[in-house]
Amino acid sequence: MKKIIFALLSVFSIVSVADAQKKTSGAIQFETTVDPAAIAAASGMQIPEQMKARMPSSSKSNFELLFTATNASYMPVEDMEDSNGAGGSGGGMGRMMMRFGGGGGNREYYYSFADQKLTEVFDLSDTTYYMPGKLTLSTSGPLGSFRMGGGKSNDTTKSKPVAAPKIEIVKTDATKKIIGFDCKEVIVKSTRSVKILDMDKEVTEETHIWYTNDLGFNFSPNPKMWTEGTVLAIEGKGNSSIAKSIEYRGVSSKDVTPPKKAKLITEEEYKVKMDNMMKRFRQNRPGGGVQRIVVPGN
Repeated sequence: MKKIIFALLSVFSIVSVADAQKKTSGAIQFETTVDPAAIAAASGMQIPEQMKARMPSSSKSNFELLFTATNASYMPVEDMEDSNGAGGSGGGMGRMMMRFGGGGGNREYYYSFADQKLTEVFDLSDTTYYMPGKLTLSTSGPLGSFRMGGGKSNDTTKSKPVAAPKIEIVKTDATKKIIGFDCKEVIVKSTRSVKILDMDKEVTEETHIWYTNDLGFNFSPNPKMWTEGTVLAIEGKGNSSIAKSIEYRGVSSKDVTPPKKAKLITEEEYKVKMDNMMKRFRQNRPGGGVQRIVVPGN
């Protein structure tokens, strides 16, 4: 009898250990929605109707967070016909990587939990770069301005410095259940001065961040929109990223490790490259400057 009890306890112990290991790795599916017109309106931009008609409509993209006990990766994916594919390193949802060249393309993010390191990987001018970074709360507010011109191509005058927005962080008592986890809310309020019809006005943008500490690691679908814990939803005017499902399964270490072929680039070097690209763009653009395009901050 004692032998039977001991055997049963051993089985339960093995199952418990296996279940615990299973909970430390898996995949979380995110859906990101972007509405360029709503984003522009939230930032205080006055958009002519003709330009608004030419702007792209609201679009949705899928992203996947793969995580293990020590590392994670976050990248864009595209649903395939076989959404219930077998496990393995690709596992769960069949996916096809979408990588785009250029500074505004989709990026891949790799996380190392022990040292809180973040690595951003992207293609630029036919070269794959990696740029070290960290999870933080952007002092430039929820939206990032991607300036493309703004004057004549031979204009050498310096633009007036733009005052940094006033950032206010509000922790609320609100809670929300997202993919089974109890999430707390942080509201990031960004107030900036803008000129609308030659009148100076203050525009306040609000971004709602929903996070949980139950997953045991730090993450955000937007590394510049993070305060603590694992962010499972970011909701702003015209853009959002929300976790839709979670699947616990085995994840290969190579899927959460930055590619070795990538070349190191610093933020300063990246900024110089982008400035040079914008200068060439303005010089090759007939008629000089172009409109400013506002995109979600990365």
